[in-house]
Amino acid sequence: MTRVRRAIGGVVERVMRAILLGLSRRRFIGRFAKWMPLTRPMVARFVAGETLETALPALDRLKAAGFRTSVDILGEAVESEAAARAAAAAYVAAIPVLEARGLDVNVSIKLSQMGLALGPAFVRENVARILTAASAAGGFARIDMEDHTATDATLAVVRELRPLMAGSGDVGVVLQSALRRTPRDAEELIAAGIRVRLCKGAYREPVSVAYPDKADVDAAYVAVMKRLMDDGTFPAIATHDDRIVDQAIAYARERGIGPDRFEFQMLFGVRRDLQERLVREGWGVRVYVPTGSQWYPYFMRRLAERPANVVFLALSVLRERRGGR
Repeated sequence: MTRVRRAIGGVVERVMRAILLGLSRRRFIGRFAKWMPLTRPMVARFVAGETLETALPALDRLKAAGFRTSVDILGEAVESEAAARAAAAAYVAAIPVLEARGLDVNVSIKLSQMGLALGPAFVRENVARILTAASAAGGFARIDMEDHTATDATLAVVRELRPLMAGSGDVGVVLQSALRRTPRDAEELIAAGIRVRLCKGAYREPVSVAYPDKADVDAAYVAVMKRLMDDGTFPAIATHDDRIVDQAIAYARERGIGPDRFEFQMLFGVRRDLQERLVREGWGVRVYVPTGSQWYPYFMRRLAERPANVVFLALSVLRERRGGR
């Protein structure tokens, strides 16, 4: 009976995930969701502000509480050169603001927002502007990974533009354990000394390139995580899964890997209890802080990663309205 319940639960979760990912592409729904009384506080839990200025107080609070931060100015899949250039300019303008305020000069970038669909030379031009600005501030830029069709292009951009930051700062990339190719990519990045953030993956991918079952994604995650912890350059363990977090800590202690050799990364507003526990225990935690008006696709994919988050967020909002945490 337990096996049957798990099977049914798995089917329900996959259906919910497909629905939520489908809704993430219906941006007109986001325009309505922005004004719905229940949705507004749910979005505010995930997105620190619709502008960098309105997000700065949240970044200040995180720093005061002992967290590191990475800023993501939301946006993706731009369709015009003007929009891509404007997105790059927003990052270039944000970097000196973060530096002047004494916050981490650490940003996360999506290539589809930088004009990936508009040609390789164009996207490199925009990313180069951001990396040059980050390097001038001694900062760090992370190139986020999108669906599997962008994997080769993303890795190529990181490798080709990394020399721009050779004098100061660095650039890293994200790998997704859901993709079957990730162990091979991880080995190549380890050899190159490129910093990796490891996540599970939030995109709906074909079975030919990705594991369809959560158990396989989790097993792949743990295997790659251990390789990165052993030989990677300051890897980022990006997960909210207690079991994987505990495995990472146990592995670090077993292998004598100190907190100075890796960090955990988690999303703004997600598992704040776990984030705070890790900081209390002396582990490094970087919070990925989204800002910007283009929050809807991001918000929906966060729900799709774990459909139970829909109920979790609704209950959290109700608790906070009653004065609880």
